Amino acid sequence: MKIGYACINMELGGSCDKTFQQTGKRCGLCHKCLGGKAKSKVFTNRTCIKRTFEMDSVAEKIENNLQDLLQILTWNEAKGIRFMRLSSEMFPFMSHEELGYTLEELPNAHRVQELLTEIGNFATTHAHRLTYHPGPFNVLGSKNPNTVRRTVKDLETHGAIFDAMGFEPSHYNKINIHLGVGAGDHDNAIARFVRNFSLLSPSVQQRLTLENDDKARMFSVKDLFRVSEQLGIPIVFDYHHHKFCTGGLSEEEALKLAVSTWGDVKPVVHFSESRGIEQGLGKETPAHSDLCYGPVKLYGLDVDIMIEAKARRNYCHSVCRYNKWEDKNF
Repeated sequence: MKIGYACINMELGGSCDKTFQQTGKRCGLCHKCLGGKAKSKVFTNRTCIKRTFEMDSVAEKIENNLQDLLQILTWNEAKGIRFMRLSSEMFPFMSHEELGYTLEELPNAHRVQELLTEIGNFATTHAHRLTYHPGPFNVLGSKNPNTVRRTVKDLETHGAIFDAMGFEPSHYNKINIHLGVGAGDHDNAIARFVRNFSLLSPSVQQRLTLENDDKARMFSVKDLFRVSEQLGIPIVFDYHHHKFCTGGLSEEEALKLAVSTWGDVKPVVHFSESRGIEQGLGKETPAHSDLCYGPVKLYGLDVDIMIEAKARRNYCHSVCRYNKWEDKNF
């Protein structure tokens, strides 16, 4: 079992003095905790806004993002963390209709490819699982053909990055999305998704996964299973989302149904907790908490767990603590 986190919420460098004063715990990620090795912040989502887009500057940001990703992977390896979701912002505006570009079109394309190869080799050598979760604007089942076209382009961009890392197309290095259509009209939305799936390259088709939603009238695990039966797409079970969109299934039933769609690849689940509970409101709310406290109920299943928490540095305490939970009876 691997326990991981989202790269966009990871940042090395800076200082955790304030957090240490409040909690008595060091984050393990900042300049002081790293023994002075991180002279500045280390992160992978350097980007820009549309009006300041300039190719040479963007190319430099990409190179810095990839160099920092290598540092983060090295830190992960030292901490025994071998599962991470990459930031879609590592390549700013890559799939944009007007500003978009390919890897080959970058002015530093050779160096970028070297770094991508190094990242892929590191992940393969040390058995790190790297995944993507592109943004909610990716709606493959949309009624709007322009939305579908943009979705296909964005998903292909993510697939091209994994290809450049040297990963064979597989759900092990998944590209995870939501079905993404508004509430209601499930039958037509699913039909459109199934039809538009054929627009994707085999590289993306063989990596795509679907995640259950967090609103009652959206798509539960039970709904997504209809898509999985037709296309063979695995379902990523999200514990927190299931509380708000059960499809009439218990947590155990929904988890086991989702896990059954993964075939020979180890399933991924998402675990987060309610900000409402964390803040003492006495009720579950859809917003994610800053930290996760657990434990995770796995009902005897073997899965990889993606921790979804919103705090940048000290939330990794959740991941490290979860790694210790492996010794306990889930």
